[in-house]
Amino acid sequence: MTRHGPMNEFCWMDLKTHDPSGTAAFFSSVLGWAFAVDEEDWRRAVKISAGADRIGGVSDLAQPVYPPGTPPHIAYYLAVDDVDHRTALAVANGAQVVVPPFDAGDQGRIATLTDPVGAAVSLWRPRGFAGWPVSATAEGTPHHAVLACEDPERAREFYARTTGTPLGRAAFREAAPAATGTATGTAPQWELALAVDDPDAVIRRARAHGPDLVTPAGEGGPRAVRLRSPEGLTFLVQGRDHIQGPLLRPGP
Repeated sequence: MTRHGPMNEFCWMDLKTHDPSGTAAFFSSVLGWAFAVDEEDWRRAVKISAGADRIGGVSDLAQPVYPPGTPPHIAYYLAVDDVDHRTALAVANGAQVVVPPFDAGDQGRIATLTDPVGAAVSLWRPRGFAGWPVSATAEGTPHHAVLACEDPERAREFYARTTGTPLGRAAFREAAPAATGTATGTAPQWELALAVDDPDAVIRRARAHGPDLVTPAGEGGPRAVRLRSPEGLTFLVQGRDHIQGPLLRPGP
């Protein structure tokens, strides 16, 4: 198996949406991502690329595999050495299994869990292609993953015990208090921090789609913003020269 970077890091994402064409149009316009059918994939899945690097896929929530009413969300995949073993450790450390380990054809073996602080995560033992490279520099490149929750130390310890080592390129932060009048009880979720060359240009392009689609993201570091698609899919965005968080490590 070829691996672009070390295990125990997030390495892939799947944008699950009720509006695949609108989602592709928004992120293509704002971040410059390319969306195209993978002609080498027998499923003809839509893949996302930042520059020359594939970084994710798109799934249509209208497909019957998804229960009616499933909200739009982003599934993140954490590369591990043994999905079955790591799933068992995760459960022993307080996780709940959403989808038990299964073989995903030629893509590898996958399981989906809810961690003890309530965030969803998929464990993936890749086979063949193994996700985004760790040294990519294209616009909108994944930089690190962030989990903001009420008990970041509990979350950090859970992932270290599950994988056997601290996660690479991941940050655990205390969630900001909910603003007055906003909904409460929303489960924590992993967010991907993206490195861009010109954050001001990204902000201008996003606001052309709607004035409320970019907001400050205090937990993301100075000058970080949260980019939200019209359907509610979010990313943290920060200039490449100022992005804060675990640094990219060169590949082996």
